[in-house]
Amino acid sequence: MRIVFMGTPDIAAVCLDRILKDGFEVVGVYTQPDRPRGRGMKLTASPVKVLAQSAGIPVFQPDSFREEETVEQLRALKPDICAVVAYGRLLPQKVLDIPKYGCINIHASLLPKYRGSAPYQWAVLNGEKETGVTAMYLVREMDAGDMIDAVRTPIGENETAGALLDRLAELGAGLLSKTLARFVSQGKVPAQPQDPAQVSFAPMLDKSFCPIDWTKPAGQVHDQVRGLNPWPVATMVLGGKLFKVYETVLTEGHGTPGEVLGLTKTGLRIACGEGAVEIRTLQAEGGKRMGAADYFRGHPLEM
Repeated sequence: MRIVFMGTPDIAAVCLDRILKDGFEVVGVYTQPDRPRGRGMKLTASPVKVLAQSAGIPVFQPDSFREEETVEQLRALKPDICAVVAYGRLLPQKVLDIPKYGCINIHASLLPKYRGSAPYQWAVLNGEKETGVTAMYLVREMDAGDMIDAVRTPIGENETAGALLDRLAELGAGLLSKTLARFVSQGKVPAQPQDPAQVSFAPMLDKSFCPIDWTKPAGQVHDQVRGLNPWPVATMVLGGKLFKVYETVLTEGHGTPGEVLGLTKTGLRIACGEGAVEIRTLQAEGGKRMGAADYFRGHPLEM
């Protein structure tokens, strides 16, 4: 079966690596154009491009599929199926119609919950106890296609979005391989429509989500810190300084929201609207990431 793979970031590279190791025939890879990254803003290839080139697979990086020449380029690959994982673009109908069996997608949530660009982050931000990955057919509407299969997994109490993504990447890779194997053995695979009443959305995150509101319950503050790690990272102002907050745990205590309750051997306790959190890892503006207890032993607070 001739497969065209479309994806860009690390989660997509994990999925591509899995299906290559499992022996599927990948005849072409589509990924986002190289982007400037780092302090030097050097043009950098996506993880998917790096992997595809190392495997000797043709790589295509169109800015869009608006040009007919770009569409014909895909058509010339004669794909039986397109496998899409975090490609970063909505595919037009003329592209969806090219593969014999259509285009399938691995989405990092249990659809129909958390359609959109930040599904696993919002699952953590909202304090969900469970999430997963869904294999689905692509349609023009974002993440709205019929569902083929899903794999569920619990979310740890202190698990960050970044740690969760690493696990979802492996689960998604296994699900993609399993799903492609079904297409190989039986052709078109049946799927179930999504329940419109259960739909929710996971919009893109930005730095406006970062400032911590200490009037919220401790659980919500903790979920904010976990859900914004590794990006864009929760922030707080303390003693007139701005800090990025990378790690918290729930702890006992009460006081005025934002009040420093004390320094322990493991971190700094701060009161919330209900309960308290202990900040374990932070980064002062212009400084390096470090343990909160170590930082505040060297930079005492007036309490």
